[in-house]
Amino acid sequence: MKRAGKLFSYLKDFRLQVVQFCITTLLAVVFGLFSFTMLAPVLQVLFGTGTTPVADSKAKGGLNIAGYITQWINDFVAQHDKLTSLTYIVITVVVFTILKNLFIYLSLNILNPIRYALLRKLRDDMFTKILSLPIGFFTEERKADLISRMTNDINEIEVSIMNVLESFIREPLTIIFVLVSMILISPQLTVFLVLFLPIAGFVIGRIGKSLKKPSNLAQEYLGSILGIIDETIAGMRVVKAFNAERHQQLKFRETNNTLFRVRKQISRRKELGSPMSETMGVIVVCMILWYGGKLIFSGQSSLTGPFFLTYIGLFYMIINPIKNLSTALNNVQKGAAALDRIEHLLNADNTITDKPDAKSISTFSQSIELKDVRFAYGDKVILDNINLTIHKGKTIALVGPSGAGKSTLADLIPRFHDVTAGEILIDGINVKDYKLFDLRKQMGVVSQEPILFNDTIYNNITLGTGGASLEQVHEAARIANAHNFITQKANGYETIVGDRGAKLSGGERQRVTIARAVLKNPPILILDEATSSLDTESERVVQDAINTLMKNRTCIVIAHRLSTVQHADEIIVLEKGKVMERGTHNELIAKNGLYKKLVDMQQVK
Repeated sequence: MKRAGKLFSYLKDFRLQVVQFCITTLLAVVFGLFSFTMLAPVLQVLFGTGTTPVADSKAKGGLNIAGYITQWINDFVAQHDKLTSLTYIVITVVVFTILKNLFIYLSLNILNPIRYALLRKLRDDMFTKILSLPIGFFTEERKADLISRMTNDINEIEVSIMNVLESFIREPLTIIFVLVSMILISPQLTVFLVLFLPIAGFVIGRIGKSLKKPSNLAQEYLGSILGIIDETIAGMRVVKAFNAERHQQLKFRETNNTLFRVRKQISRRKELGSPMSETMGVIVVCMILWYGGKLIFSGQSSLTGPFFLTYIGLFYMIINPIKNLSTALNNVQKGAAALDRIEHLLNADNTITDKPDAKSISTFSQSIELKDVRFAYGDKVILDNINLTIHKGKTIALVGPSGAGKSTLADLIPRFHDVTAGEILIDGINVKDYKLFDLRKQMGVVSQEPILFNDTIYNNITLGTGGASLEQVHEAARIANAHNFITQKANGYETIVGDRGAKLSGGERQRVTIARAVLKNPPILILDEATSSLDTESERVVQDAINTLMKNRTCIVIAHRLSTVQHADEIIVLEKGKVMERGTHNELIAKNGLYKKLVDMQQVK
């Protein structure tokens, strides 16, 4: 029930609908029960050999609803003939059956919108959370596992919510009302019955509890399968080039077989719940038959044959709700495992947020300053004691061997990460004191790998800007040397670029990202090895676009190809997270240090 309560907590925004569902379900149960119990007195009076006087039923102990109903039917039949009485009762049963099914229909029409609204809310919350989390979070989590949580785990929640609402509300109501009816018919027999129900509940509960751990494993393995599929499709060229099809196939098959075994284990335990509850029900029915017969034969109860048959029928009405509850408990365990994975994401710490009194920044007018900046992942120090001032309009180049911390340093300025120690100031104010949206609005980023979305070229260029006219987009594309190749496409700016821009060449993709940065028109520009993955011809075209983009802007350039940064106002040479050298190109060459060594390795003249 603790798990069910956890799922119920997500329904607090739908209190009114849940109340409506409870009311319609209650009415459906009452009308259904009434139409069924009407059969006993009908059989007693119309087809029985005698009646059960009220006085006799009282004499045999306490309240006996069977005797009272029978007496009422006797009086009714005395005023009408048997056929008329039967007609009235049959019509009553039909009307109550129609009402029962009408309220079942209404309850389901209330339930389904709740379920879909809840799933919509969960998906929205998860996607919003993903967008708000810092980049560092995604280095620790697998992309496919995140996708699995937003798809497969959500589907598990859908099943669980359906069962929690439908089974944990309707079935207990059915059990309660049926038990009350059974008590009214025969209190002695019902007390005898209740003694056996906890045993069945304990057995079924143990089966449901054992499902949670393997359910969690199944979702994790499913996430692993999605990861293998994603990696294989994305790296298909490499897979085929290295004849690695068999390797990927075996890797996939191993995980797939493990998932098969885990799900088979879950299925065995899950399917055991329903047969077990039915078996326990049959055992209890047999005990009821024996004990009820004993009461009738001994004359210790006013219970008659027709009401005894009705009593057994009522007990069978309890068996299905108990079976449904056992199935619901199993689904709740699976849903709870999925909910744990979803809440792991929803409750993930977001360390990069706006302060309550965060300031706006509308212009960049002076400088960017790094004071004693230190950054570390856990115990691993990436940057240590970085001091740097970048004045407005200047170009600063970050160079050094791979792993020196160049990209990390650039990522600290727009707060993709927060410094571990020290501070970064823009116009004399700590970047943590600015609103994130305003801060990042002052910056444009062109990365080594051009990031495009499976959308039109136009929408990729206008990403995040909003309200740009077609003329402005064309002008941005011209500055980025992209307008000509775009207009040569069959659909021009409405051309779909494909998954990750696969329908464009490397140079075309990069020029589209540069056009995006041009359209944003930021005062601060971060170029992270923007031409390193291009061929010579594409590099020249893209570099021309970059040179145009850099005019009259404050630029932070990260480059492996040192020929692209020789004219920077200052070159910062990093190694193992520390500043080893700094100065202009000529000054660093004269020092004959690390920079000179890097230049010689690239044979820069």
